[in-house]
This record gives sequence, C-alpha cells and structure tokens, in this order.
Amino acid sequence: MARYRGPKQKIARRFKEPIFGPSSALERKPYGPGEHGRSRFTRKSEYAIQLDEKQKAKYTYGLLERQFRNLYEKATRQKGVTGEVLLQLLESRLDNVVYRMGFARTRRQARQLTSHRHVVVNGQVVNIPSYHVKPGDVISIRPKSRNLDLVNETLESYSTSKYKWLETDKKSKTGKFLNYPVMEEIPENINVQLIIELYSK
Repeated sequence: MARYRGPKQKIARRFKEPIFGPSSALERKPYGPGEHGRSRFTRKSEYAIQLDEKQKAKYTYGLLERQFRNLYEKATRQKGVTGEVLLQLLESRLDNVVYRMGFARTRRQARQLTSHRHVVVNGQVVNIPSYHVKPGDVISIRPKSRNLDLVNETLESYSTSKYKWLETDKKSKTGKFLNYPVMEEIPENINVQLIIELYSK
C-alpha cells in the first residue's frame, strides 16, 4: 500500500506543528528545516500559502496526492459546504476513526492495525484504511487481537469524552461512530478555505 515514508519530523518542522503527534525535534527547533529555516524574511505568495495548507492536511491524515484530490472531488459532489464535507470525509476514514477512538497512538499505527486485520466494523473484519465509516457503525478490535500491548497501553491514557461524535468503551475495546463532526469540533488546525481556493484555480 503506497504511503508517505519520508522523514516525519522534517515535515512537522516545515509546518511548525506536531502533525504526526508529539515531536521532540519540533520542541528543540521550532523553525523550518534547512539552510533558511530560521529566516524571518521569507514572504510566501498566495499560491504557496494555499499549497502549504493542502500539503499539511494531506500529511496530517496520511493521504497521497491522488487520494486527496479524489476526496476533494467527492466533497464537491455532495450537499453542504465543500470545506466541511471534505473534513468530514477525512475524519470518517477508518484509520482516522481507529486513531480517534484511542486504539492507536498515531494514524500510522491505526493504519497498520487496520491493514493487519485487527479491526472489525459491524462484525466484519475490514482491512482497508480508507474505508468510510457511517453514522451508527460499530468499530471494535478483533477478539483475537484484544490483548495487544499497543491497544491496551494507548487506551489507558485515552479520555472517552474527548470527541463528541464518537463513543468508546475501553473495557470491550469497542466504539461507535455517532455522527459526522461539525467543523468546529475537529481539533486539527487546517484552514479548508485555502484548500478550496487552491483547487478552484
């Protein structure tokens, strides 16, 4: 399965945000990577700002370029505000839902859990990270996989009231996708309007 395999901390420093989770490198060097990372005089064009926002969203949710573009086009065909629909489509990906429910520390781990057949949706094993979860769907860890240290350690520190659109039962390692989140509920720092402007050119 194709995915970004490059240096994570370099990307986090580029956007000055811990988009792959807590970053000690970003804490030590809170500026961009490379020779001109410390420069205070870098002025970006409007296009560069829009492109950066799209790239940040793409890396945050772990999508490749074509996947992200296809998701944007799908959002434009649906009813509602395109930017909010795009975020809802990103949030309803199975790998993201597994991560949000506290079964994995990062989206990368959630993607691996899913592709290795540890995740069950409505009683059926689903090993496609890009599978879109619908309101009412029940997501759980496969019975044979419920003793995985990764899952148990992550759930220990997980707050079940963290996300209003999800419901998680730590004991049974089961969760429910209640509804699509509204834009204000999504914690990611992504300006979707800039992405819409970029793709509208």
